[in-house]
Amino acid sequence: MFDAGNKLFHYPRFKLKDRQLRPSLIMLRMLPRRYSRRLKLLALSGALFLMLLLVTLQQGGEGTMSPVPWPLVLPSTQEWVKVFVRFAAISNLTFQIVAPQPPSLGLHPTTVDPFCPSGFYSNVELRPYLQRPPEDQRSQGAYGRAFVSRHLSPEEQREKNKGLRTHCFNKFASDRISLHRSLGNDTRPPECVDRLFRRCPPLPSTSVIIVFHNEAWSTLLRTVYSVLYTAPAVMLKEIILVDDASTLDDLKAPLEHHVQAFKMVRLLRQQERKGLVAARLLGAQKAHGEVLTFLDSHCECFHGWLEPLLARIVQEPTAVVSPDIVVIDQNSLKFTRPVPTQRVHSRGNFDWSLNFGWETITSQERSRLKDETYPVRTPVFAGGLFSISKAFFEHIGTYDDKMEIWGGENIEMSFRVWLCGGQLEIVPCSVVGHIFRSSSPHSFPNGTDVIVRNQVRLAEVWMDDYKKIFYRMNKKAAAIAQENAYGDISERLRLKERLNCKNFTWYLNHVYPEAYVPDLTPALFGAVKNMGSETCLDVGQKNPQKPVMMYPCHNLGGNQYFEFTSQQELRHSVVCLHATLDSEPVRMDPCTYKGKGTEVTPQQEWVLTLILPKMFLLKNAILEKCLTLEGGKVVMKRCDLAHSYQHWTFI
Repeated sequence: MFDAGNKLFHYPRFKLKDRQLRPSLIMLRMLPRRYSRRLKLLALSGALFLMLLLVTLQQGGEGTMSPVPWPLVLPSTQEWVKVFVRFAAISNLTFQIVAPQPPSLGLHPTTVDPFCPSGFYSNVELRPYLQRPPEDQRSQGAYGRAFVSRHLSPEEQREKNKGLRTHCFNKFASDRISLHRSLGNDTRPPECVDRLFRRCPPLPSTSVIIVFHNEAWSTLLRTVYSVLYTAPAVMLKEIILVDDASTLDDLKAPLEHHVQAFKMVRLLRQQERKGLVAARLLGAQKAHGEVLTFLDSHCECFHGWLEPLLARIVQEPTAVVSPDIVVIDQNSLKFTRPVPTQRVHSRGNFDWSLNFGWETITSQERSRLKDETYPVRTPVFAGGLFSISKAFFEHIGTYDDKMEIWGGENIEMSFRVWLCGGQLEIVPCSVVGHIFRSSSPHSFPNGTDVIVRNQVRLAEVWMDDYKKIFYRMNKKAAAIAQENAYGDISERLRLKERLNCKNFTWYLNHVYPEAYVPDLTPALFGAVKNMGSETCLDVGQKNPQKPVMMYPCHNLGGNQYFEFTSQQELRHSVVCLHATLDSEPVRMDPCTYKGKGTEVTPQQEWVLTLILPKMFLLKNAILEKCLTLEGGKVVMKRCDLAHSYQHWTFI
């Protein structure tokens, strides 16, 4: 008998009339007991081997039947199994029924090809598609160094200024740096440099997809050459350039002529501007690689960047993996090379305005990393540079194709991957440089409201009741949601149901428990208006640890949105109003209360004194002074009920 799901199943003992087994049983009975048991085990092992071999031979191959090279003919596999089970019954063998395995999504970490070569990939096998030509070490930008400025002629200065206006980075410098520049020696940590990759299971092929719209010629082609000079040819299936309706002349016929030299590079074009999401979906649809690798069009790849990404997907096919993204300076084009001894890692986060940001990983996550070869889990990813199994990309719902142009798609994909069975990771041994621009050079055909509309779509599908926090902070988003002006989301909701995705509370509890979660029903929220000046507190743009500003009230939320929290903070997302001494203006500092295990610093704790309906003095308890507008600056002064520039209200 054997146990199957806690139920006992009995099989009858063999009868000696079973002709095929009678001789074997008689022989076993004639032997002394000490030999009989050993022979039983030996016969059982041989029977198990034969059964597995026959099943493999009969069912293996791509729909073909392999001949059985044995002088043994069984009526069917089913009869063979019956014989085996009967023999097991008399040999006291216990079976354990295991849980069924989920269906494969295309890449499976445990699949082993019997013809797969053993050992590790050699350096010869990992040779890139192209060998980088020799470089003059004295040339501008060589080895990833900065472009050195000199005195510019009036014509050169005009060229530089035009490039800055058009592209929002120093195109003048980029155009004078070689398209083929080297980034110097491999300075990654030793465990990354010395890492070997097993041939079995093999690393998958990948299609590198690069979307561009009016990108500078030099940065676009430097990105392409960077891939060709670093990605192993055996794994690089193709590079797909997707043009999102560029208008620059050099990106038309000259670009087509240039890439014709490489059979590896394909150029696709969208005739009208559809944006990043549509362009990436076009590239993914045409891709032939097992893995999709997305890059922005102003990147440079460091040594050994691709193999760690592909290896991680082999280990975990539901992982969506990003490289460690380092800075290419927007002014000098200097590449920030990795440091061998560096052990500081960042991960992606989001605030409740649904903006992406970076933060240092937690001590708990840091302790999980034994060395640099271990992936860093990230609640959110930047979304510009990542690799994903093509099968999993399609399984998980690709992109929300109703999102327009760009904005919010990385937050949406981050929530969806985590909630629907995947995971987001950063692979430290994979290093790719990226030009981070201080502003976007691109226009939005239908205005920047498309970003807010995209954010509303992701909030409506994935955030459950927590979407109300976002709507409090962004009144434009709240209006779009109220008017149902965000398009049809029924398909995305069906996807959510079909994949049996978890709710957003699960995400906050298990993926990002460190996140600060605002009160769902705060006591007071909105813009904080000064009654003396009729202006509102404003945090400014990217203004942490700088004085809070006063600005005409616009009633749109955004930089003027504050909450008076249950912790008695005057909070704007992750920064709080921080009281200072008399001579210093009050500033916005990072909030010290970040959730469980943290507390509010006294300078960020406020007491509201009601002086008229909906009108307050804002007093800091530790300083025993009130928030005051004086000479255009926000300072702390002795409290005065009659002082109208100390009167504040939430609107």
